[in-house]
Parts: sequence; structure tokens; C-alpha cells
Amino acid sequence: MKERWVLLRKGADFAGIGKKFHISPRLACLIRNRDIVGDEQIENYLYGTIADLGDGMLMKDMDRAVEILMEKIREGAPIRIIGDYDIDGVCATYILLEGLKGLGAVADTDIPDRITDGYGLNRHLIDRAFEAGTDTIITCDNGIAAAEEIAYGKGLGMTVIVTDHHEVPFDEEDGEKKYHLPPADAVVDPKRTDCSYPFKGLCGAAVAYKLMEALYEAMGKDSSDIDYLMEEVAFATVGDVMDLTGENRIFVRQGLEMLQSTSNLGLRALMECTGIDRKMVNTYHIGFVLGPCLNASGRLDTAKRALALLEAGAKQEADVLAGDLKALNDSRKEMTEEAVRQAAEQVEHTEAGRQKVLVLYLPDCHESLAGIVAGRIRERYCRPVFVITDSGEMAKGSGRSIEAYHMYEEMNKCRNLFVKFGGHKLAAGLTLKKENIEKFRQDINAVCTLTETDMTEKVSIDMQMPFSCVTEELLEELKLLEPFGKGNTKPVFAEKNVSIVSCRLIGKNRNMLRMRLCDGAGTDMDAVYFGDAVGFLEEVGERYGKTVRDHFFEGGYRRIRLSVTYYPGVNEYMGQKTMQIVVTHYQIV
Repeated sequence: MKERWVLLRKGADFAGIGKKFHISPRLACLIRNRDIVGDEQIENYLYGTIADLGDGMLMKDMDRAVEILMEKIREGAPIRIIGDYDIDGVCATYILLEGLKGLGAVADTDIPDRITDGYGLNRHLIDRAFEAGTDTIITCDNGIAAAEEIAYGKGLGMTVIVTDHHEVPFDEEDGEKKYHLPPADAVVDPKRTDCSYPFKGLCGAAVAYKLMEALYEAMGKDSSDIDYLMEEVAFATVGDVMDLTGENRIFVRQGLEMLQSTSNLGLRALMECTGIDRKMVNTYHIGFVLGPCLNASGRLDTAKRALALLEAGAKQEADVLAGDLKALNDSRKEMTEEAVRQAAEQVEHTEAGRQKVLVLYLPDCHESLAGIVAGRIRERYCRPVFVITDSGEMAKGSGRSIEAYHMYEEMNKCRNLFVKFGGHKLAAGLTLKKENIEKFRQDINAVCTLTETDMTEKVSIDMQMPFSCVTEELLEELKLLEPFGKGNTKPVFAEKNVSIVSCRLIGKNRNMLRMRLCDGAGTDMDAVYFGDAVGFLEEVGERYGKTVRDHFFEGGYRRIRLSVTYYPGVNEYMGQKTMQIVVTHYQIV
């Protein structure tokens, strides 16, 4: 895949910022590259705490939601929490349940089944609540697009509160957006255009947490009683791939700290079961190890199992549930690999793969895996991707987008083709009739305005830095930028005119490289490349010829010069620590 390397050159008084905030000018430059400007933003970025989080009462309808819940709790009216089947929905459900129970509410939960119920509220769930004698429904991580279902619930005499973080549905008339809020008694969603809450990037669990915090304060309780639920907010924020900026950064930093000594038996069991040291848990572990186990429950079984893990009251119960979720996730990984292979085949060998927006029909793919597969294909080809699966009478799909393409807005241009759809800029879900799949592929591409540049992976480089600057002191200082994730990625350093001193294949499948590199100033550095070693060798062959490629590991590498992007790290081996770099991208020169 083609790449565009761009060196960021954002100016500021780095020496002055460094002096004021007791950091190096280099770190000041890295912070400026993340568009953190002004003393208040820098202070908050580096040292923000719970005290810097906004007041949830600033959210539109928060006062109304609090008022209703106070009344229902006093009356002892049964409240049903209806969440979603992903990590954000499960964590949000748990937060509302714990919070409401802590106030003496009569509360229970329901989570839709991905296959039989589909996403969000539906009549079946409302009927189930009504038949159980439920007085009030409160949604989390869903509900903003469920106008008809909510109207149905209201018609049965139920009170409905929506808490969500997804985009508000709209129609576009003459370039004007006309938004449609559901007819609930209260709609708490920071994405509402009339919501004055300053930070719009919260996940569903964070909105649920804000509601509980406001409710505790209004009922004269200490809201710090539910601080421990920030663990779940952190889990959901990372797992739902929200930007780690503003309040999300504080939630995740705080939540990770709490997770190190968590008293939640389910989370402890899951970390133990997956071999993660609690004291070292970070965003990578949530995003790629723990989170997928919680998500696998809603994908291949029922998300109620993931909720049961969070609620587990005994170690033995927690251990069994954690083992089940890990096994489900292992199975999910195998199914995903096969579906990704089939999707890539379509991109490489069919007409669908020649279009800017990839609409891939994989009838045999488990519908719950469509989003993961779409994400993997997007990464490989740097194009917006919809993966559509056979769901019996209908086809269901998930989309994952690139930065230059607002998926939800583009789908709105084809809205007449969908039975149901929703989402935001970078991800979406849809249901449509099978006979409309080809029409959707044609129409979504007919309105697409992406350019070749938009579909070229952009590698943003923070700074050129010689290997001599890779020190333990630098690594320690870089920790101030954590937690890393979407919206706050690890800094990218680069160096050119790099030669290879030695090189060997490593890894179980012998598909990664361990190298010793030397920069233009003559500094040697251990390096590891976790990417595609075969692809690297093929490029060597194209640039330097077959002979160099065939004799690469016998010294052919001595002729090669590289430009590399990298991140500094430490290699620990047999109790010895040495500095190394992790090469993330390369160009053979």
C-alpha cells in the first residue's frame, strides 16, 4: 500500500513551554503536534484529574432524567436498563445497574441478542419489559435512533429515558439538516445540537456514568461512592475506540490506575485468565486482549454473559465466566481470519474491489464479525469498507471508514435503500434487502468524492530524531503523554540514511525481523520490526535485485539504506535491559 510521509511542523515557543511545565522542549513539541495549545489545555493534558471533568448537569435533559429517576426510586417503581451487546453497552448497563441499586432502586437489565433482536431497542424488548411490569425503561449506548419503538413504549404508558452517544438521525433538505429526536421523556446525548456540554466525544458508558453522578448529587449522596465505576468507563472508552482526548483521557488514565487494584472479581479473573499482570495493564491490553473477550460474548453468544462476568460475586463463578469468554474469543479469532481471507480475495479479484468504497458481500460470514472484518480490510486497503452478511430474510452489514470519509453522512444519501441504518463518521451498521446490495454498491460509489490522496495512508511524523537521543530519560518522559490510543497515538520518530548492521528472522512463524541499525551519525541501535517480513524482502528484491534478496541474511543487507519511522522502547532479556526501537514503517532508498 502506498504511503505519504508527512513531517509535522507546528510552531510554538517549545523552550518556554518546557520551562513553564517542567518538561523538555522535545516533549513540548510532541504536545503541540497533538494540537494541545494554551496553558489550560496543556495543564489539563499533562496533569488533568477527576476534578477537571465537566458537570453532567450541563447536558441537555440531564435535569429531567434525574428528576424522573428520583421520583421512580422514591415510588419503588421497577426500572429496566436496556443496553447494547458490545463492550460499551455492557459497561454502560453495569454502571447504571450498580448506580441505581446503590440508591435503593428496583432495577434490572435486558440486552438485545445480536442475531434475533438486532441493535438497540425493539418492540420485542419493550413487550418483554411491559409484561414484567416494568414502569420505566432507560437505554444506554442506544435509543437515539429508536423513535418508533419509543413511541410504542410510550403508547403502553411507560416512561422512557434515553442515554446515548451516537449521532442524532437527520434528513437533509436543500442542504439543511433536520434532526429527529425520539419522543422519550428525556434524551441525554452530548451529540444533540442543542446540548451545551463542552466535550462531545464521550462513549455510552461515560454518559451513563455522568447520569449516575448527577443522580447521586441530587439525592444528597456522595458521588465519589461510584468513582470505582470509572474502571468500566475506561474499558468502554478504549474498547469502543473513542478518541483519547479531553475528558476521555482523564477517564482512561484514572480507570487504568483503578484497574491495577480492582476489586471487581470478573475483571480480575479475566486478566488472570489472559495472562495480564494487573499492575501493568494498559490501553493495548483493553483494546486487543480483554475488550475482545467481552465483545466475543455479544458476538457469538449473548452479551448477558459479559455482564454476568462484571457482576460476578464469587471467585469461582468469575473464573468460569472468564474462561468461557476467552474460549469464545479464541473461536472468534479463527472465524475472523477466514472471513478476512475471503474479503481480501474479493478485493483482489472482483469488480467490487476496483471501487473507491468497498461493498463486500460475505454471505457465510457470521454477522457479528462483519465490523471486525471491515476494519481489517480498511487497514489493508485504506478505503471505506462495508461487509454485508446473509441474515436470513435480510442482509446485515457493518462499515468502517477512513478519516476523509464521513460514513454516516454518505449513507444518508442512499437512505431509501436501507431497512435500518445508523452510526457515525468512522463506523456504521445497516440492514437492507438482499436484492438491494448491488444497487447500494453502485449508489454509494456514485456519490463518493474521495481522491487518490484521501485513499493513501498518511504517516504523520512528529520529528526526525537520531538514535543517540533514544535514552531511558526520554522513555520516562514519554509516559507523560500516555494513555495512548485513537486520537492520542504514540509519537512517531523518524531517521533517514539508516544502514543495516545485522538482521535475522524471529517469531513463531519466522515472519518478523530483529535488526541492528546504524544511523547517519554512526550510532548503532537494536531494532525490531513486527510487520510483514516477507513483504519487506520482496521490496528489497524489487529495489536491489533478486541476488541481494536471496542472499539478504548472508550479508546482502549491507548494501541497503532505509528511512524508518520508529518508537523507542526497552528490550528485556535474561534480566538485562537494553534500549531498542520498534520500527513502524520503512522506505527502502
